Amino acid sequence: MTKLTETADRPAGEDLISKVSLPSVFALDGSSEAMWVDVIHRMDEVYSELLRNETDLERKNAELEEAQTFISSVVASVSDILIACGSDGVIKKVNPAFLTLVGMEEAAVIGTRIFDYVIEPDRKEAERLMNAGQQGKVFEGDLHFRSAAGHAECLAMRCAALFDGRRRRFGAVLTGRPISELRQAYQALHQAHLELQQAQRKLIEQEKMASLGRLVAGVAHELNNPISFVYANIYTLDRYRKSLVAYLNAVHQGAGPDEVEALRRSLKIDAILADINPLLKGTIEGADRISDIVKNLRRLSFSKTGERQPVDLDRLLRNSAHLAMRAKNSRADVAIDSEPGLMIDAHEGQMHQVVVNLIDNALDAVANRDNPRVWLAARRRNGMIEIVIRDNGRGIKEDDLGNIFEPFFTTKTVGEGTGLGLWISFSIVQDYGGTINVCNGETGGAEFRILLSVDG
Repeated sequence: MTKLTETADRPAGEDLISKVSLPSVFALDGSSEAMWVDVIHRMDEVYSELLRNETDLERKNAELEEAQTFISSVVASVSDILIACGSDGVIKKVNPAFLTLVGMEEAAVIGTRIFDYVIEPDRKEAERLMNAGQQGKVFEGDLHFRSAAGHAECLAMRCAALFDGRRRRFGAVLTGRPISELRQAYQALHQAHLELQQAQRKLIEQEKMASLGRLVAGVAHELNNPISFVYANIYTLDRYRKSLVAYLNAVHQGAGPDEVEALRRSLKIDAILADINPLLKGTIEGADRISDIVKNLRRLSFSKTGERQPVDLDRLLRNSAHLAMRAKNSRADVAIDSEPGLMIDAHEGQMHQVVVNLIDNALDAVANRDNPRVWLAARRRNGMIEIVIRDNGRGIKEDDLGNIFEPFFTTKTVGEGTGLGLWISFSIVQDYGGTINVCNGETGGAEFRILLSVDG
């Protein structure tokens, strides 16, 4: 036996060769020895590669187990029903919510078909959902499942396609929630919506009462003059009546001509007769004025009932400005520039409320100015009707322009405004399909623009 000898400069891979005894017939020359050393090097590399692959495999396996644990915990924590099925309806995976519903263990459920748990009348619906899900669509429907309690539980189901690792559809995944829970959630939402609507109606009514208060204040001033005039005329006519009755009694009782003439002069019968006609005309004019005010009040009803009627915007602007000025006792100079015969189909009371709210704000804005002015305009613009209310006040802060129409937002001090006037005006204009915008004028002050369609 010939033994290979070791040398100090021999590669480490040759250690194996140095320990191997070969027959003399296998004695290695220089080239054969180099070949064996290369083979052993390759073996070392392969072994090292195997060790690295094993380490990577263990790491990836740990990551896979962690991901699987995470997914399983997520599936288990989902409160909705979750069922993963193959294309034939065979159940591959379910979550605890489904197991609780049917009252079975997971091992007993896996491998069965979903149709086994659906009550017979809903089987076709279940097949439709499954087919739709496998076609890549998301379908919704109601299915009745046989529950552990023995009764049918109706679930609102959604079905979507289930993909494998190569993005190939091989089944469907169904998720569902008991209709009772959805109904309870809907009822709670509906109740909250009703309460919100009720609160909104109360707020609107409160603002209407505030607008009505401002209107009544203006009307009180407006009615005061004709009523005072009528009252004074009636008082004078009553005095004249007494004088005429005394004179006529004397005539009817056969008084002599001299006595009648003296009585005529002392009672000033001629002056009374001359003054009766103007007094009656003035009284009738005052009564007509009161009648007109009452008619305006009827037109300015805040109720939404009844059909829309043609509204003369010029008359509306002038009446609104007159009443607002009276209510505020303002000294502002109000200029009105409106096209004559400009009509719009609307509820006059609502449009009056919008205009009065804007005029009130303008009068408040110029209350402390040396030369308070408010401009009102109504005109046609690009097939629309535009109403403009502008003042020469301090204007509105840039930060407040975006919030000016929000409910409860106000720049006035506490007790001076509710923050609902502009919001209600905005809502009314929107109901008519129009728009209302605000900006600061080029020469200062705030400028509100309302755009409405001609037919309302």
